[in-house]
Amino acid sequence: MFYPTSLKDNSTASPPMFTNAQLKALLLPLLLEQFLSVSMGLADTVMVSGVGEAAVSSVSLVDSLNVLIIQILSALATGGAVVASQYLGRKDKKNARLSAAQLFSVLIMLTVSFGLLCILLCRLILRTVFGSIEAHVMHYAEIYFYISAVSYPFIGLYNAGAALFRAKGDSKISMKASLVMNVVNIAGNAVLIYVFHLEVLGAAIATLIGRILAAIWVTAQLQRRDNPLRIASLADLKPNLSIVHRILAIGIPAGIENGMFQIGKLLVSHLISTLGTASIAASAVCNTLSSMINIPGNAISLATIPIIGHCLGANEKKQANQYARKLIALAYVAAWLTSPILILTAPYIVKIFNISAEAQVIAVTVIRTYCTVDLFLWPSSFMMPNILRSGGDSKYTMTVSMFSMWTFRIFLCYYFVNSLHMGLLGVWCGMFVDWFFRSLLFTIRFINGKWMEHQVI
Repeated sequence: MFYPTSLKDNSTASPPMFTNAQLKALLLPLLLEQFLSVSMGLADTVMVSGVGEAAVSSVSLVDSLNVLIIQILSALATGGAVVASQYLGRKDKKNARLSAAQLFSVLIMLTVSFGLLCILLCRLILRTVFGSIEAHVMHYAEIYFYISAVSYPFIGLYNAGAALFRAKGDSKISMKASLVMNVVNIAGNAVLIYVFHLEVLGAAIATLIGRILAAIWVTAQLQRRDNPLRIASLADLKPNLSIVHRILAIGIPAGIENGMFQIGKLLVSHLISTLGTASIAASAVCNTLSSMINIPGNAISLATIPIIGHCLGANEKKQANQYARKLIALAYVAAWLTSPILILTAPYIVKIFNISAEAQVIAVTVIRTYCTVDLFLWPSSFMMPNILRSGGDSKYTMTVSMFSMWTFRIFLCYYFVNSLHMGLLGVWCGMFVDWFFRSLLFTIRFINGKWMEHQVI
């Protein structure tokens, strides 16, 4: 756990709030956790691939919906983590504990309601989002989505607990929970897909069981008596409007931003579905591989929330800026270490997914282009928002992201595909323009320092 050393005004020289050992202790478990998180989706995709391209495509399409839900929940959890970390930075344990309880209340109510809605409207949602995809792909998609919806409350519990542990500088618990989730998922896939031949249903059930166990684990660990963020009594779960408002002031803009971002991706998925099964399968592989090379960057991005949150809670703005710059530089180093490897090995890696020769060619072209752009734009486009949110600047990141997505990503994707006939590569090129615009505006905002002027607590 982090223990801030100073509450002095940032104009006064202060000792560093975090040692290199503390940063390492936070980052390494986050790195493994992000790897495990990506591995879960990879395991489903690879192990289902034996059933055929239709199964791979269905899992990919539904996962795009699942990512939408998970991203919204993660954004709300981020709101709770920012508030809790700043209270801990101020050494206000009472309000830190209350903010943790309120986060759980919000996420439980939201996930149960939304899970029930998705179960009831499963087929309607899929047909509205993905349109007239091939019948056998839709059949598998309905199965996978129905079971996924059952898991949403458990995803909410896991996200809340994981975010709160990170808020106090402990990333080992969420890492262990993610490990449990992955072991159960892979073992469950092996048994249910290969032994009982349940195909996509088997993959969905294995994922559900893994998420249930992970939620139970992280919640149980949160309730340890030595945890300053534990829920001491059921009374703590009673809505506290002041705390809820602080959480939602960050969580709602972040949730809208992430939600709209994923909705944009869904609209693009609808476009991809018109390109045929080979392009759908290639896109699924590219999504998985692109997630893998950004594992270090995502881990570093998550680390910014407790680090910067603690600094700003202790009124150490100068140190918040310094740590932010240090973490951004580290993210770029990570990108330059991982992306070139995938550029060189892409033709060999795509063969693992058991997709057609046509899909392999498409996937290699797209992933190599992606990796090249990733070297220059990913950290500033996707890590910078978490830095700004840590200072309470969620409305700005939301506004920029939404404008950029609708103006560049959506419009250009359809233009590149329908007018220039660029196929799947055109979809991703539209996304790269979006990255550039986001990076430019987020960097300007960071440099001028306005992101640190918001009152979070």
